[in-house]
Amino acid sequence: MSYTESPALANHLMDTVLPVRPAMVDRGSAARMKPGMVEELIASGSARAMVISERKALVTENGLWFGDATTLWNALQEADAGAVTAIYLGTTLTPSSLAEGTPVLLFTVNQPLAPGTVTVPSDVQWAGFREVAARLDAIDAALFIEASAISNWHANHTHCPKCGNPTDIEAGGWVRRCPKDNSEHYPRTDPAIIVTVVGPDGRLLLGGGGPADARNYSTLAGFVEPGESLEQAVVREIGEEVGVRVTACQYLGSQSWPFPASLMLGFTATTDDAVARPDGVEVTRARWFSREELQEAVLSGEITISTRLSIARSLIEHWYGGVIEDLQP
Repeated sequence: MSYTESPALANHLMDTVLPVRPAMVDRGSAARMKPGMVEELIASGSARAMVISERKALVTENGLWFGDATTLWNALQEADAGAVTAIYLGTTLTPSSLAEGTPVLLFTVNQPLAPGTVTVPSDVQWAGFREVAARLDAIDAALFIEASAISNWHANHTHCPKCGNPTDIEAGGWVRRCPKDNSEHYPRTDPAIIVTVVGPDGRLLLGGGGPADARNYSTLAGFVEPGESLEQAVVREIGEEVGVRVTACQYLGSQSWPFPASLMLGFTATTDDAVARPDGVEVTRARWFSREELQEAVLSGEITISTRLSIARSLIEHWYGGVIEDLQP
């Protein structure tokens, strides 16, 4: 099944993709291959560094905290912060709290640093991405997501999967090499599809997990299995989770969600079915909404939908045709 089976639908869907967000950071995939490039940046005095520990970063009231890489690195070597890893994140492409063209490093530490110590100001705090995403500018958000993805990978891939030998870090932190068998290992990303399903009357199907009387509703999603195309994964997941047969689907956009390592691939799909049957495991409730019903349900507090940080919200509002107003506290 594909959108090509319906020319009219294909023309409509092809004109309604999500906007492409520009890159915020030049990751320098060629530059980071130079041996010793991270050490050179640390010594140069021109680089800034963010710090992550246990999936949390040091943040200020306005965004990520960046320290002088040289000063911070030297202080970390003398402090009781456990093992410290330096990774090259890239160079900023537009100005923000950092000047355009600033090289940015990531320092990962095993033990969280106490604010007010090791050159860290006393007014910063540790926070996860979800806690602070709403107040991050575009560059800070991009760096936090990139840093989360690469630090998660390092934490879970310390040894060679072939022989079990500890691996060495190379290429600015983007390759791990086994010194025993010389095999190279690269960061992993797991593709997952996330879908708005539209019924024959134009209504949107949303679902949720957990208790049957919970109020949260969102788009349907699932991981792509080996040997599947993305479109096949859409058809399978929607059929498995809510018993609905997809007749057409179209890719709209994507969002990295490295918690720990997902890439969310957004689709819109259509079905001729009007009845949804939740599987009772991943999806415990499913409900069809017209545009008016969805807005009324959100404003009344009857349901909650995904936050604006997520591609799920972008997909829902893409179907809605505009901004869905949230219930105000």
